[in-house]
Amino acid sequence: MERTSAKRWVYLTVGTVMLLCLGLLYAWSIFRIPLKAMFPGWTATQISMTFTISMIFFCLGGSFSGKLRNILQGRYIVLIAAGLLLVGFWMVSTIDATVPGTSLQKLYVFYGICCGTGVGMAYNSIISTVTKWFPDNMGLASGILLMGFGLGGLLLGSVVNAVIGIIGLTATFFRLAILIAIVLAIGSFFIRMPAAVSAEVSDAASGSENGCKEKRREYTVGQMLQTPAFWVAFLWFTIISAAGLMIINSAATIAVAFGASAVFGLAVSIFNGAGRVTMGTLFDKIGRHKSMMCNSLIMLLGGSVLFCGAMTTGILLIFLGLMLIGIGYGGSPALTSAVINGFFGSENYPVNFSVANFCLIPAALFGPLISSKLQDLSGGSYGSTFVMIMVFGLIAFILNLVLRGLSKELE
Repeated sequence: MERTSAKRWVYLTVGTVMLLCLGLLYAWSIFRIPLKAMFPGWTATQISMTFTISMIFFCLGGSFSGKLRNILQGRYIVLIAAGLLLVGFWMVSTIDATVPGTSLQKLYVFYGICCGTGVGMAYNSIISTVTKWFPDNMGLASGILLMGFGLGGLLLGSVVNAVIGIIGLTATFFRLAILIAIVLAIGSFFIRMPAAVSAEVSDAASGSENGCKEKRREYTVGQMLQTPAFWVAFLWFTIISAAGLMIINSAATIAVAFGASAVFGLAVSIFNGAGRVTMGTLFDKIGRHKSMMCNSLIMLLGGSVLFCGAMTTGILLIFLGLMLIGIGYGGSPALTSAVINGFFGSENYPVNFSVANFCLIPAALFGPLISSKLQDLSGGSYGSTFVMIMVFGLIAFILNLVLRGLSKELE
């Protein structure tokens, strides 16, 4: 048991490093400026569409990965993902300023579809495999893994941005193709299912409120989709993510608007990573209902503090608000992983988890859209956006109360 305990932490560490590399997908913004300089004829909408496509295929790739688990081991799925990312980044490195139309198509197909699918496949396979080693600390393991994914855009994004300035955009894409493929290929040897989980640990994971009291039986994806509890939880995941994206989409701009350095905006990314571990740990310690309640209240408080900061032009309040929003947003994916496993079981977790992750699509579409619209209507003020975050936090709090009652149906 001691060897197994030590081994699982090695797998968790390797999985986190792999997800750190995959999190580069979220650093799309660092490519926008050099792409615009290389292709001045491209509009901002055309360039931004690449990220939208990549997020859609990230979700589809995760769903495909979950279904592949019926016929392939997790390590082989990661290897397929490595191949997709190798081809994707490699082909993006061949874009040419003399053929802007063809280059835009390449960007959509190879970055948007190919890389988006590859990241989704590897993401789902890594999380659904590594967390199997932690039935007694599902929330903590999910949080650490997702922290790596969340911080990938910040940490690797900064490095990649510096590299672009030295060797250029296309050469950087070429090197990313090689680097990420090698990391995933080596890491795939550590993606393996545990032979067995001790009954003692399994009982600790599923028997009490400290794990997830609502875990009762195994649900297929079809059965899961027929439960009102899933749809209420899905709406909660969407609401929290959309509220976070209202701020994450403009964090640096918000900091500058209130007289601070754009670096203040990094608070969201840093605490986004911290929130994933914090909420995952809370899930293990105090259970599903209380951890989701805390997350909802953190988002509500974050919006309130930002609004107070806007009214008083207090930069410290703005920083504190950004920090709280980062924690609240980061808590959502960690709780998504733990709740889906806790509510609907581990047997079909890879597919069920991938379906739950589709909440990112409406969140990514409506969160920034609502924020932009509110800014336009208020003449550029962020006050109405902060109020809307408070509303979303309150809605999430109410949804969690509804979910508590519906969870009895899963017994």
